[in-house]
Amino acid sequence: MLEKLVFYLQYPFVQYALIVGVLIALCSSLLGVTLVLKRFSYIGDGLSHVAFGAMAIASVLKMTNNMYLVMPVTILCAVLLLRTGQNAKVKGDAAIAMLSVGALAFGYLLMNLFSTSSNLSGDVCSTLFGSTSILTLTKGEVWLCGILSLVVVVIFILFYEKIFAVTFDETFARATGTPAKYYNLLIAVIIAVIIVLAMNLVGSLLISALVIFPALSAMAIFKSFKSVTVFAAVLSVLCALLGLLIAILAGTPVGSTIVAVDALFYGICALAGQIRRGVA
Repeated sequence: MLEKLVFYLQYPFVQYALIVGVLIALCSSLLGVTLVLKRFSYIGDGLSHVAFGAMAIASVLKMTNNMYLVMPVTILCAVLLLRTGQNAKVKGDAAIAMLSVGALAFGYLLMNLFSTSSNLSGDVCSTLFGSTSILTLTKGEVWLCGILSLVVVVIFILFYEKIFAVTFDETFARATGTPAKYYNLLIAVIIAVIIVLAMNLVGSLLISALVIFPALSAMAIFKSFKSVTVFAAVLSVLCALLGLLIAILAGTPVGSTIVAVDALFYGICALAGQIRRGVA
């Protein structure tokens, strides 16, 4: 098995997949803790469906690089979702449900009406579950993912204290002069960027698992925000690497394998947390 792994690691497409997988897992885990604590966990799922709809439009338009359409559309919907969720007439969960279901149905309808592929079901499966797309990345896509991931990490580090304040007590943050509205907007934009990047890794239906599982695993063991964030980042990267390597060696779908590894580690962390509390 080790010889087989070394053999596969010689190929550039495998190296690209590992690099992108680690970067996306790192970015997803950083904001995942904030989303879980602010009870915005489902926003990742809603935006992923929006990204699927935008990707369907890009394929109909025969765009060579769908990122130029998918990214701005997803960011725009993240902003609209944040604004609509604050409306008394349309609550946050209802707004997410409308966007996610509508975008998913619209995207699948477009792919059926204007399909140019002989394997429509395969294309849809790859987009929804990320079955092979991570193994077909070009060098340009890897560079783009690296740059965007670096921007996300830098923004999170620079605004760590403000994000921490808005996450735990938004009312107090506003009272102390922190423009919570703008930082919520910043969080929404960053999540939209992460969602678009993660579609190639786990597909649009499994993105929320990549964001939520590491955060919940860390919260089962640690209590402080910094400890949870650091552990979630390390665990997310580890699960992504293990999932990718297992998928490459066993020939299983990449996205499903990574999420399965994340779920397994969540079970281990939850058990470890219970044992720790029992001992205490």
